Amino acid sequence: MFPYLPHTEEDIRQMLKSVGAESLDDLFADIPESVRLKKALNLPPGAGEFEVYRRMEKLARKNRVEPISFLGCGIYDHLIPAAVGHLTSRAEFATAYTPYQAEMSQGMLQGIFEFQSMICRLTGLDVSNASLYDGHTAAAEAAAMALNSVKKGDTILVSSTVHPATIEVMETYYADLGVKISLLGQKEGTTSREELADRLDGSVAGVLIQTPNVYGILEDLTGLDEQINANGSILIISANPLSLGVCRSPREWGADIAVGDCQPLGLPQNFGGPTAGYIAAGEKLIRKMPGRISGLTQDGDGNRGFVLTLQAREQHIKRQRATSNICSNQALAALASTVHLSLLGKEGFRETSLRNMNNARYAFEKLTAVSGVEAAFPGSFFNEFTLNLKNDAEDTADRLIEAGFFAGVPEKRLHSRGDSNRIIVAVTEKRTREEIDGLAAALKEALA
Repeated sequence: MFPYLPHTEEDIRQMLKSVGAESLDDLFADIPESVRLKKALNLPPGAGEFEVYRRMEKLARKNRVEPISFLGCGIYDHLIPAAVGHLTSRAEFATAYTPYQAEMSQGMLQGIFEFQSMICRLTGLDVSNASLYDGHTAAAEAAAMALNSVKKGDTILVSSTVHPATIEVMETYYADLGVKISLLGQKEGTTSREELADRLDGSVAGVLIQTPNVYGILEDLTGLDEQINANGSILIISANPLSLGVCRSPREWGADIAVGDCQPLGLPQNFGGPTAGYIAAGEKLIRKMPGRISGLTQDGDGNRGFVLTLQAREQHIKRQRATSNICSNQALAALASTVHLSLLGKEGFRETSLRNMNNARYAFEKLTAVSGVEAAFPGSFFNEFTLNLKNDAEDTADRLIEAGFFAGVPEKRLHSRGDSNRIIVAVTEKRTREEIDGLAAALKEALA
């Protein structure tokens, strides 16, 4: 976009004459006087480039980025090969728009196709699309797929162990559409199977469960697919994609739809985003999928080519028949995940997953050995776990920042129902034993 408006007073006069307006204010005549801004914007006066740079630099110094990070709950501090940033910053990718002209967009279309293929390999499911905004949006879109697939279904059961942000997005998404987002209770940090069995009826279109869940616990989903499908409902599993290097895939759990966030796959934390969401499903649900799907084809000469196919967005068909009204994706972020997975390879991906799990187990043992710290819940975990502290978790986390550690996410900061003494700690392949030992020593001192 232009960094300034180049129109002269004469330009403006001629444009106003062309549209039959006397002044620029006339262009806003349809806006009621009661809602118009009556005062100047709260902005500083204009300044030179160097002064602006110094101001932004001063603001940036307020950010604390130097502590060692054990933050998680959806955004993690992983190792990212330099090649990921180098390749995704190439102009043909960074400036690419929707690849409608297939003959001009083979590179991006192939990147999308490879992304879809890798998501299918990870989840075990048949089809995937060209990414979504993030994992939370993907869950909302998966709910739409379930609602469009189950006649008379108007309810989505969501485990209360799903990330609170996912629940908030879904509640917002369906607030005025006659759809019920109903929470299932939990028992010792996992979904209450007894409550699920009691709540299943003909109104339930789908059930959403996250594993590892918001507390880091790996949910045991054995037999849930049969129970949910026997009710005529859709099973949706949200999973950290990196966990699929060592944990059961959604397909092995019997999921009809799998969703999640690609941030652990080559995307930096960036103070919370942007990321990319993934969604995958069985082949029978392919026509219910949102967004775009890139397909492999042949041209008239038999050469391999890539095209967009099954574009059931409201841009392409009648709005009421669209599978989604979200009209974009995160192709560049999805490309970063594709490059990241390609660099790791199958064995490297599994090794990274194992390092996450092993480091988390070591950290769990070191931290729970500290007086005043205990596990909040029983059960297995991947690279994240929840602790009960004898002191307030938010106060303790703030003290640990001064000691050089982002110790984790206090549950109270996730949602108002959170326990004030709980903290959720994430440990990735990036953390060393020395860093983990340092956190344990700092936590011991903070709780003394």
